[in-house]
Amino acid sequence: MMRRTVPVFVAAGLATALALTGCGQAGQGGTTTKDGRTQLTMWTHSAGNAAELAVYEKIIDDFNSSQDTYEVVHESFPQGAYNDAIVAAAASGDLPCLLDLDGPIMPNWAWAEYLQPLGISTDITDKLLPTAVGKWNGEIYSAGYWDAALSIFARKSVLEANDIRIPTTEQPWTKDEFDSALDTLKKAGYDTPIDIGAEDTGEWWPYAYSPLLQSFGGDLINRDTMLTADGALNGDDAVAWGTWFQGLFEKGYASNAGTIGNQEFVDDKVALSYTGVWNALASVEAIGDDLVILPPPDLGNGPKIGGGSWQWAISSSCNDADGAREYLEFSFNDKYITEFADNQIVIPATEAAAQASKYFGDDGVLRPFVEFSQKYAVLRPETPAYAVISTTFETAAKNIMSGADVKGTLDQAVKDIDANIASNDGYGF
Repeated sequence: MMRRTVPVFVAAGLATALALTGCGQAGQGGTTTKDGRTQLTMWTHSAGNAAELAVYEKIIDDFNSSQDTYEVVHESFPQGAYNDAIVAAAASGDLPCLLDLDGPIMPNWAWAEYLQPLGISTDITDKLLPTAVGKWNGEIYSAGYWDAALSIFARKSVLEANDIRIPTTEQPWTKDEFDSALDTLKKAGYDTPIDIGAEDTGEWWPYAYSPLLQSFGGDLINRDTMLTADGALNGDDAVAWGTWFQGLFEKGYASNAGTIGNQEFVDDKVALSYTGVWNALASVEAIGDDLVILPPPDLGNGPKIGGGSWQWAISSSCNDADGAREYLEFSFNDKYITEFADNQIVIPATEAAAQASKYFGDDGVLRPFVEFSQKYAVLRPETPAYAVISTTFETAAKNIMSGADVKGTLDQAVKDIDANIASNDGYGF
């Protein structure tokens, strides 16, 4: 296999990250504790997230107490610096045995030989949501305890007052119904009928808006070959999506002038909110029984939402991968998955964990998100090119939002993506 260069999407922060990774090779499986255990270091992106870290610490404590062969220790990094820290550690041969990663990034790190196949029991991975399992070249390289899902929040009273049908998973809004609902709500006095989060930046754009493109029939790349975006991102369906997306802003249905989060909806300044499960419990508490959690619209090819969140992997430099796998298999106990989901308000990756949850079981107030994830979730393209696809799509979609020519903008995005794929010899496809 050819030698890899530093992935383009994290090279810029490499110098800063080098200062964050001064842990040497301790924790790769070659260090022993005073009582003779092999020490395994685990890195997370969770610095500052007390609820998330509390679950990790409980799992680690339980695992360390359950056997006397291994000791897992964890280090947490701020999310903004985490990817750079991983790349810096990989460049110096200092990756930990265990690391978490955002699902879409995994193929790039596997291609760059940072990771080894996960190798945990299929009895575990077969029970997980498909979007909680990361694959590259036909092998599983990562797996996670949870996933997230998007939906449309609304007030039942507002929809009924404006004679707008309440959609269901069996009968979501069609494009015409969705457009009509936005127009009706605009005329009813909402200056901006829907908050779609367009003031946000980064991965939110492909995560939130490429599913709308896919619902039109387009995509970020030709998934049959993974070698070109031509036809997928600039074909007739993609142009139709871009024209419609641009129209949301031209008609005043959506805006990029709000604040990140869901507060405008809670304050009834917007009628609808296109947002995620992480905002759901606060909305339930604020709005009560008047809140309805709706599926995304069917824009022609079925409702779609993004899938794939943070997952666990084992570095290629881990000297005791068996120990790392033993820890991971221990950690995927349903009770930990349930606890993590209820602490973080995310979707449990197993149905058993969901049923044990306070929120995601059959009668749970957040059950619709489980159903949306099961029915509508689409992984972002599993290719090492995804980092470039992501930033290129964000730029293109923002330009379209601001009034740029739709076809020309998408053609340029295709050229940029295809140039990156060609310069990397197709990333092995």
